[in-house]
Amino acid sequence: MKVNTLNISEDFYSVQGEGNTSGVPAYFIRLKACNLMCGGPDGSLVKEGKATWWCDTEYVWRKGLEKPFQYLIDKWKEEGILDWILQGRVNLIWTGGEPTIPKNQRAIVSFLDFLYKRYDGSSGIFVRGLRQHVYNEIETNGTLYIDDELFEKLDQINCSVKLANSGMSKNRRINPDALSRIMEHDNYWFKFVISTEEDLREIEKEFITPFNIPAKKVLMMPGLDKQENYHERTKFCMEMGKQYGYTGLTRLHVSAWDQTTGV
Repeated sequence: MKVNTLNISEDFYSVQGEGNTSGVPAYFIRLKACNLMCGGPDGSLVKEGKATWWCDTEYVWRKGLEKPFQYLIDKWKEEGILDWILQGRVNLIWTGGEPTIPKNQRAIVSFLDFLYKRYDGSSGIFVRGLRQHVYNEIETNGTLYIDDELFEKLDQINCSVKLANSGMSKNRRINPDALSRIMEHDNYWFKFVISTEEDLREIEKEFITPFNIPAKKVLMMPGLDKQENYHERTKFCMEMGKQYGYTGLTRLHVSAWDQTTGV
């Protein structure tokens, strides 16, 4: 079913701060709604001792406005980055909330079809093959199956599964069909946020081992959201990388902008 709007909570031009494409200029499109509620509404599960953290974007993805497709193109023109997006110099990051909620999947597909029919990589005239230039990343919690129409349009899938410390039950956090689907893609990555070594053991027990996730596809990031403990937490992540043989990264946006959002 075709749609002509995106339910956008926020959108902004920045740099990808996490994962395999860290440092790449990126335009973030945060879509409304999520199928999980990590930490509980307003952190209620944290207060009850049933979770150790609360979703730091809940206050953003709960709100949203239906925006016509032209809205994004006009924003990119204002930023002076439309040509760069069409050329793949600025990645599109579809995030949330949860962008793989069925309504969001349909909206992304319809928007990209709209974009592809209007532009090539430089002249503004449609030619076949544009999708080889626009670079689409999606950030998902890995609990919802990605349909064919969207799957074939994605250049990269970044999967950040949730652990027991989110307060979500195991059957809500882990969907074998959805995870297997992600691993069918040519370019997928699992981004695990770790705060303790116990987190890494849980990741191996519940995800890496049962789903046979290749070690080279495992990216670890430190559980941090402010500059105060940035270096100590990054060092911890690097040490875990050395010890377990996975890639240890950091969160560049925290280093650059601390807790500021929308930059």
